[in-house]
Amino acid sequence: MKKFIISVMLIASGSLFSQVSVGTQAQESNRWTFGGGIGLGFGSNSSFNLQASPRVGYRLTEDLEGGVIGSVSWQTSNSYKSTMFGVGPFLNYYFARSFYVGANYQHFFINYKDKYYDYKYNTEENALYLGGGYMQRIGNNSFMQLGLMYNVLWKQNSSVFTSGLIPNIGFVVGL
Repeated sequence: MKKFIISVMLIASGSLFSQVSVGTQAQESNRWTFGGGIGLGFGSNSSFNLQASPRVGYRLTEDLEGGVIGSVSWQTSNSYKSTMFGVGPFLNYYFARSFYVGANYQHFFINYKDKYYDYKYNTEENALYLGGGYMQRIGNNSFMQLGLMYNVLWKQNSSVFTSGLIPNIGFVVGL
């Protein structure tokens, strides 16, 4: 019985992987891309941070991609609790499949609660990130992106963010 099952599987796999199309043009590959990043952080005063930023893109040309990116972040510590949601468009241009430059606009909705003083604060903030980075191939059409972005709308005394400079690590499938 074991020899029969192995023989059937070999014949089936051979027929599945030996299909050749003759006289037809190859179809254009899928232009949709998917990816994002996940972050996790721990700090003093029992602080904990969890972040996810999914993205969906479309290759407009071989080297230009546009799409929508989202962001959700949850932070808590002994003294505060914060939730932040963001969404907006992005545009990336790729060089030789190893480097990229990009722009990313996001509108953030921020909910902050101080645990000691029972103070609640809700606000919104815009961010326009410009930057670029390096891409490392990790599969057939999958890449890990390592980059640095700067929020050109960041203002030191009026922003909820501590800095305008953001390092990023993410993954993209479909390039």
